[in-house]
Amino acid sequence: MGDALGNSKAAQSIDNYLEQAPKSKASKLDIKALENWLWEAACSIRGAVDAPKFKDYILPLVFIKRLSDVFDDEITELAKQFGDKETAIKVVEADHSLVRFFIPDDAKWSEIRKTTTGLGQRLTDVIRGITKENPSLQGVIDIVDFNATVSGQRIIDDGRLSALIGILSDPRYRLGINDVEPDILGRAYEYLLRKFAEGQGQSAGEFFTPKEVAWLMAYLLDPKQGQTVYDPTCGSGGLLIKCQLALKEREKEIKVPLRLHGQELNHVTFAIARMNMIIHDMEGEIAIGDSFRNPKFLDGSSLKKFDIVAANPMWNQKEYNVEFYENDPYNRFLFGIPPNNTADWAWIQHMLSSLKEKGKLVIVIDTGTVSRGSGKQGSDKEKEIRKKFVDNDYVEAVILLPENLFYNTTAPGNIIVVNKYKKHERQVLIINASKEFVKEKPKNCLTAEGIRKIVDAYNDWKEVEGFSKVITVEEVVKNDYNLSPSRYVATDSEEELIPIDESLVELAQAEEEKKAIDTELDSILRKMGFGGYINHASQTRR
Repeated sequence: MGDALGNSKAAQSIDNYLEQAPKSKASKLDIKALENWLWEAACSIRGAVDAPKFKDYILPLVFIKRLSDVFDDEITELAKQFGDKETAIKVVEADHSLVRFFIPDDAKWSEIRKTTTGLGQRLTDVIRGITKENPSLQGVIDIVDFNATVSGQRIIDDGRLSALIGILSDPRYRLGINDVEPDILGRAYEYLLRKFAEGQGQSAGEFFTPKEVAWLMAYLLDPKQGQTVYDPTCGSGGLLIKCQLALKEREKEIKVPLRLHGQELNHVTFAIARMNMIIHDMEGEIAIGDSFRNPKFLDGSSLKKFDIVAANPMWNQKEYNVEFYENDPYNRFLFGIPPNNTADWAWIQHMLSSLKEKGKLVIVIDTGTVSRGSGKQGSDKEKEIRKKFVDNDYVEAVILLPENLFYNTTAPGNIIVVNKYKKHERQVLIINASKEFVKEKPKNCLTAEGIRKIVDAYNDWKEVEGFSKVITVEEVVKNDYNLSPSRYVATDSEEELIPIDESLVELAQAEEEKKAIDTELDSILRKMGFGGYINHASQTRR
């Protein structure tokens, strides 16, 4: 947010979103009322499906109710122009471009709530009718069959569906244009995503980044009007949305919105991201597929370049090997090939390759990414890649987050800021924010004060005892390219323990290195006429 974040308006923007404070005069529904209502709806199908599956059923229905209520409002406005509603509807039936999304008569919420029998099939038919009239919603709302069965039994019977429809039909919670602002409804929608994430355990990190972390990343990126934004692992789209909302909070008038781009591997999460964007009344291009194997945002045969890039990829992925990296057709991994058991630096290189000449990226990643290999004798793949980023003066800041923020791990994470156009050349800002949290259930929460403290230190490029320190590239080199914040900024006298996740990665890397050495030694011994080191060693053990 640049220097502007130091003023009261920008500070208030953090408070507004993180402390749930906004009270819109135009909105009849506040955030807490919406959250309670939506969670009551979700709980109406509790027991019928596991908690992780709640979102597959309730999110499309909330989305359809929003589309229906907005459509009704648009028809009401057009009726003023064309004389009456019947005429307005006929005109819209002939020209769907007059409304955001065209909703057929039998798919309107007022008709859905009248259904008393065959509700599961009715909802499935409604969704098919809406997607037929609105091709852009195909693969977005039709992600679940409300009439589906397992072993001859309905997954959600009509009784529970009727209860769910009844709660969503509460007249106090109309979701039309003048009933609720997109920001408020969007935040309530993301509240549901957070609640689903809490019940989803290890897989939650695939679709949801804690909102406080997402806000921090958006403020660090400091988006400007008209810029292009890219998230190669966009999940539910939260990072992209936060960038647009952060811009909206700072600017009185947005003449040119951000151009948002995201790619997501999981088809259900892709659908949620599209719904989330529309619920927030934002436009963006969300593609589906593996960003490594099949990147969808291209300029010819090269990767498309963006002004800013943000991501929270899966940490320490193991799906990619040396052959994949060496045969990459997009020349993304020029700084080196990471070890087989962690793709962390592969993701950072992909993001760097997607940046414009003066672009900036922010990634939240495993803490070991900034330190593994430092202090070891000999070569280390991750350290060699990290070395090139440091030597090229791309690393602008490294921020250690508190532990137990994320839904798929209790380990802390690091935010790395990579900037191709640094204001402070040959310097790196190190921030240890590991104490900036409050304990909540089931996870800790990064505080609004902590976020403001981090962003102020970053914007003002200042040192705060026990919190932030400015170091030189030369100092990083002297420490063998170790960028771990706990090495440079001590928060207390307690010994810093290596997280279990990081230890397991280092152990796997050591095993990988051992296998490579064994194979090389075996080849040498065979050439010398011996039976081979590996066979010889096994015989010796026997």
